[in-house]
Amino acid sequence: MKRILFYIVLFISITTYSQDDNSGVVSGKVLSAATDLKLENVHIVNLSQVVGTITDDKGNFSISAKVNDTLYFSYIGYKPLQIRVSNDWIKFGDIKVKMTELGIALEEVVVADVQLTGYLEIDAKRIPVYNNYRYSISGLNSGYEGGSKQPSAVNKVLGAIFNPADFLYNIFSKRSKELKKLRKMKKDDEIRNLLENKFDRATLMALLQVERMDIDEILRNCNYSVDFIKFANDLQILDAISECYEEYKVLERR
Repeated sequence: MKRILFYIVLFISITTYSQDDNSGVVSGKVLSAATDLKLENVHIVNLSQVVGTITDDKGNFSISAKVNDTLYFSYIGYKPLQIRVSNDWIKFGDIKVKMTELGIALEEVVVADVQLTGYLEIDAKRIPVYNNYRYSISGLNSGYEGGSKQPSAVNKVLGAIFNPADFLYNIFSKRSKELKKLRKMKKDDEIRNLLENKFDRATLMALLQVERMDIDEILRNCNYSVDFIKFANDLQILDAISECYEEYKVLERR
């Protein structure tokens, strides 16, 4: 009987060790698919664990990961790439990741129709000025991004209070698992540095598992202005969604 128990304990120990061996740190090198050029400062985010890193001057990287985690590779001028961590990667070590360069086409530049006279006092009145302000009432967990319509901002805040986030239920309730990652994203310096310099929403879409139109819809329903939605960087968008989600959870509990 003791011998049977011994083998059972031994089997459990081996199984546990094998499972633990499937987690840790993975490493590799990132290259250009066309030229085999080593890519420096490629941003790599573990979408499953919400941690990030960048490649060094030789294209090398290492990041915390376990089997079946998804790594997201992002680099200016190259197509973003997602790779699933496999048993072989953890078992055999470094791999080469090759990223494909994007064709970049410049869009037509449109010059605003503002006719200047050369006289400062007159021209100063003709040039449009856009100021964005975030209005809120302390203790009521609601706000409004004023945009170019500041006079109606207070009414917008009050309107949001008396319609307590029911319109966000379908968006947030279906994505609660992904949105719980928001706090971890905001604490990771590499992810924050990446998002601060991006405006395409691609990394946010990968992290939150939402489409671009869903991100815009969330911000509109959280009373952010059209200007903010169009021109804010991805870090500002992350902070805005996080703030709105926290307010939603407070209202939901009430």
